[in-house]
Amino acid sequence: MRSRSHNTKHLSDLRRFLAFARPYRVRFALALVCIIVGGVLHFLFPYLIGVLIDGVFSNQRTAYGNNTILLLIAVIVGGAVADFLRAYQTSYLSERIVSDLREHLYDHVQSLSMSYYDEHRTGEVMSHISNDAAVVQSTLSSGILNFPQHIFTLTLGVVMIFLTDWHLSLYLACVLPLLIAVSLAFGGPLRRLSRKIQEQFSAWLVVVEEGLSYQRIVRAFGRNKYEVGRFTKTVETYFQTITRRARVEASFDAVITMTIFAILAGLFWVGGREIMLGRLTTGGLVSFIVYGTFLISPLMGLSRLYIALQTSLGAGERILALLEITPAVKDAPGAYELPNNLGAIEITDLTFSYGRDGAAGRPVLRNINLTIPQGKMVAVVGPSGAGKTTLINLIARFYEQQSGTIAIAGHSIADITQDSLRMALAVVPQDTVLFNGTVRENIAYGKLDASQEEIVAAAHAANAHDFISQLPDGYETMVGERGVKLSGGQRQRIAIARAILKNPHFLILDEATSSLDNESERLVQDALERLMK
Repeated sequence: MRSRSHNTKHLSDLRRFLAFARPYRVRFALALVCIIVGGVLHFLFPYLIGVLIDGVFSNQRTAYGNNTILLLIAVIVGGAVADFLRAYQTSYLSERIVSDLREHLYDHVQSLSMSYYDEHRTGEVMSHISNDAAVVQSTLSSGILNFPQHIFTLTLGVVMIFLTDWHLSLYLACVLPLLIAVSLAFGGPLRRLSRKIQEQFSAWLVVVEEGLSYQRIVRAFGRNKYEVGRFTKTVETYFQTITRRARVEASFDAVITMTIFAILAGLFWVGGREIMLGRLTTGGLVSFIVYGTFLISPLMGLSRLYIALQTSLGAGERILALLEITPAVKDAPGAYELPNNLGAIEITDLTFSYGRDGAAGRPVLRNINLTIPQGKMVAVVGPSGAGKTTLINLIARFYEQQSGTIAIAGHSIADITQDSLRMALAVVPQDTVLFNGTVRENIAYGKLDASQEEIVAAAHAANAHDFISQLPDGYETMVGERGVKLSGGQRQRIAIARAILKNPHFLILDEATSSLDNESERLVQDALERLMK
């Protein structure tokens, strides 16, 4: 029962992935046409070889032989064209489907709530989008999309052998279950090993991501060798599992190859007996031998496809598990956009605690009541850990409060769309992070269609234009990962310019000057005063 349940689930998972091929039904149909045309042409080849042998060498009819040779050339050229079109279409489909899958995955993880990122590491998410999707792509490109070709070739081959001699078909019907049994025996272990490999690759990627992202901390504490050791340990663990899978795959290849050639040897033996009994001609024997060799490719292809499918199931299960995660914070049915005529922010009996999806843990905020009038500046003061940043996160609805309400001009933020809420807000955090792009691109993040004049004006208002002008390439200077090429004060002023450009209804400052020196703080404070006006 358990095996049947697992197989049903695997088929369901496979159908979900193949659903990404639906927009490309025309290309898939064209690939099928190429498979049929190419298969028929390829199987005409051994038939024409048999005709040539029986017709020319037995009867010495030169003209007949010439015509057959010309037909053979036409069959070879036509088959090559069909193979080219089929290979191109299947390659296009596999690349297109996996590109769509990656786009769908990234869109999905962007929709997940902050609580998901609190519980999952960045490297793990990256592994889903990069490595897991690549494994699925490998199966699609080398297997699934070639499945119709293997089935058609194998079916046509069996039919031709049956037409040549029914005894051979009976023999194949008896021995093919042996091939299926061999594939099933290796499928389970490979699936389990492949899932383990994907999990270990995620751990490996996390170590790399952390070790490279936090280089300043690593070097400040002299932990370079420690990080190398941590990386080496994860790589070696990954290598050992990869090696185990390689051994199983090598064993499968050896056993399946031996089985197929044993089946073919049996075919040749049966065919030889048919010649001795006078049931086959010499040309028929040659055609039969060629048909027998033609069976090798689809038999090997189907066997390896099964193994590839087992290998990709681990990655596929991880991807589908990610896609099944729903955001903890969702727009309510009938949610509407926040109106432009905004008023006070009113917080009533607000309680919140961190935990899995905010459902457990000690309350960080309890029964908070606060009114922030429109056009007023309100400071929230308290020691570290008192919940100041949590309050900001709840106003922006990064998390869902356990009880109480937050309303803007009488509109509960639970009733309005998240996009319209956040378009009305701008946050200048304490630890500003910039994107690895140019200064201009980072400022324009506040308004993607901003003109150069608007960007420069925002930089002037943020006291950032002077230092930007002194950079090697001005506004086109690359700031480096997380803005490491700029000082803390420079990063903050670019963040303020970004907020100025957005021109929000509500400005939230999360200790935006706490880590700056006096001069940088003075410039930032001046920029903030302009921004708040």
